[in-house]
Amino acid sequence: MTSFFPSDAPYLSDVFAVIEVALAVTLAVGLFVVRRGHVRAHSYLQASIVLVNIPVVLLWMVPLYIMFVLPGVPGELSKPFYLVPTLMLFAGGAAEALGIYIILVAATNLVPEQFRFRDYKLWMRTELALWWSVVLLGLLTYYIFFVGVPSLPPP
Repeated sequence: MTSFFPSDAPYLSDVFAVIEVALAVTLAVGLFVVRRGHVRAHSYLQASIVLVNIPVVLLWMVPLYIMFVLPGVPGELSKPFYLVPTLMLFAGGAAEALGIYIILVAATNLVPEQFRFRDYKLWMRTELALWWSVVLLGLLTYYIFFVGVPSLPPP
């Protein structure tokens, strides 16, 4: 199946791009849910988003990075084709790790007291900003891979 965007992207790249944007929008919706006083719904929503993202990253994004980008790192990092996905990899890893940390602090007693945070707003807003930066880097990666240059071969 071919791309449903004006590009030569593989169909699954389109699907995962839409999923990632939808997850980021849903993460932002969680902000409004908690402001309405629905803390439990907010918690389930945010945790679900972080956990749903893990297989998307591990089964689609990481293999594509290893296959197409990693061979050019570090020698080609001055080129957007290698730099942007590498930035996305590190920012995405940080966003996912922070999301898991927030879940562990907010929903379990697994994190020792000295490593628990108290200011939930700061950490949640940091996560939201980080997540959106990853989505924007992901959309830029999509553009670089499938719109702005000749298409990658299908995985």
